[in-house]
Amino acid sequence: MSERVARSALLVAFLVLTAPALAEPSVTILDLPFRAKALRGPGSEVAIAVATSGLLPLARSRNPNPTGIEQEAPIVVVWGDGGGAALSLVDGRVATTLLGAEAIEGLAAAETPRGALPSSRRAVSGPLSAYLANPVPGLAGGPEQAASLVIRERQPVAMGGDPKPVPIVATTLAAAPDTAFALRRPRIAQFAEKPVIVAVTVTTTGASELALFGRAPADAKPDSKPGVPWSLLARSPAQETGPGGQPLKPAGIADFAGAGQPQIAAVANPEGAGLLQLWALESGALRRVHEAPGYTNVSPGEGEVDLAALVEPERAGPPELALPVADRSALAILVLKDGIRERLRIPLPGLAAFGLASLGRGPAARMLVGLADGRIAVVTP
Repeated sequence: MSERVARSALLVAFLVLTAPALAEPSVTILDLPFRAKALRGPGSEVAIAVATSGLLPLARSRNPNPTGIEQEAPIVVVWGDGGGAALSLVDGRVATTLLGAEAIEGLAAAETPRGALPSSRRAVSGPLSAYLANPVPGLAGGPEQAASLVIRERQPVAMGGDPKPVPIVATTLAAAPDTAFALRRPRIAQFAEKPVIVAVTVTTTGASELALFGRAPADAKPDSKPGVPWSLLARSPAQETGPGGQPLKPAGIADFAGAGQPQIAAVANPEGAGLLQLWALESGALRRVHEAPGYTNVSPGEGEVDLAALVEPERAGPPELALPVADRSALAILVLKDGIRERLRIPLPGLAAFGLASLGRGPAARMLVGLADGRIAVVTP
């Protein structure tokens, strides 16, 4: 071996030995003086309400070097019987600002507006909101369902003069004949730069379907322009559930493939085998493009909680999806581009139960998981 080759080999060995090891995923428990029972992620109605309510500047921080939380900064809000807290990401660490549980619960009451089903939550995006109303007995003998999907749109108000009430246009949609809306929170998304609402319907046999509501395309008919009535745009094929089984549940809506078109991630048979499915809108129909077993986004007895979260990339690119494995004992980070691939599986110190949210982007992201015993796990993937 020549002296030059030997020096090169020694240099490579030195770089390998001195390079920092790739950080392994880790899980810690957040130090909170109360047992949590609810969690809402960034962009949720509760998180926005807390960030703009004036509560944060007056709250007491538990951090040794408190920096405060900007109102526009993304936060996660947790609360329980003994207190509440706003959580933010500061210098790679989760910062905690204690809040009163009563104040948070008062703001959280807006999630269920007047006329909505008592156990449901509405979806809000800008001037648009949607919620379930008019309870009906379960068509297949299961839990209570909803007869109506209510869509409310705030209208522009002319500037100047005396203050004026904001006009609101409300639309009430019924499910298709012989179906009702499952108690699944509606989702608001953008398809082809137009707002759509994703809901779940249930048939008389207990089968469940994804239903996509929106306005007709601008070139569909002469009167199809902004302000036309909402209607059903597409519906997925019905999927049967076992006796007493739960309907499918959306887990996230995003451009998972990086192709410029949103897709819907949903879990079928969430309390059983847990089939994570990816649905795409193609030629006016919802088509299932991928499926993988072994995941869930429901928790028995915990109501309509968010047990899935998008993990946004550090730079441009498609997001990943975080959700528990079928028995809720571990958190999976999934890549949904060109199939469904599990990038990480991180064991949890308890069962995921009442919420999952993501703070930060890419390698700096932190997953916050509400565990069945009331603790909050911080997962560094």
